[in-house]
Amino acid sequence: MAQRVLTLALPDDDATAALGARLGAHARAGDVIALVGDLGAGKTTLARGLIRHMTGPETEAPSPTFTLVQTYETPAFPIWHFDLYRLEHPGEARELGMEEAVDGLALIEWPERLGRDLPAQRLEVQLSFGGPERIGGGRIARLVDFDDWSARIDGDWRPNFEQESP
Repeated sequence: MAQRVLTLALPDDDATAALGARLGAHARAGDVIALVGDLGAGKTTLARGLIRHMTGPETEAPSPTFTLVQTYETPAFPIWHFDLYRLEHPGEARELGMEEAVDGLALIEWPERLGRDLPAQRLEVQLSFGGPERIGGGRIARLVDFDDWSARIDGDWRPNFEQESP
C-alpha cells in the first residue's frame, strides 16, 4: 500500500512549533500523532506548538518525560501528550491511560516503544537533524500519513503530499 509523505525543512525551533500549530488546526478527536526522532530532534517543541495553538499561548506545556503523560483540555476535546521514552514494555502504556485517549488527540513521543500496539491509523512525524549545512537548529520533518491527514491538509500546504511506496 502506498503511503502519502510530505517532507518539510524546519530552519529553527519557531518553525518546528509552527508546524505543530498547523497540525493542531487540522486535528480531530480520535487522532493519533506519533512523534519520531532522536533526543533533541524537536518532538516536544512540535507538541508544545500544537498544544498552545489549541489551548492558548499562555499554556505551560512541559515535557512529560518524567510524568509520562500530560493532559490538556481544549474547547473541542482533550489532548493527551505521552512520552514513552522510559517504558520498558509496550504493555506499560495501558497504565498511562492510552485507551482513554481515544476521546481526544493523542500526541505520542517515542511511539516505537508501543511495538505492535501502535495504532495503525496515525500521522507519523519523523523529525531529524538537517545535517551539517543546517547548523543552528535546522531540522527536517517527514510527515507520513497512515490515516486521512493528507486529504485534510493537502490544500493548505505546498508542496503537497506525494505518493511513496513503503
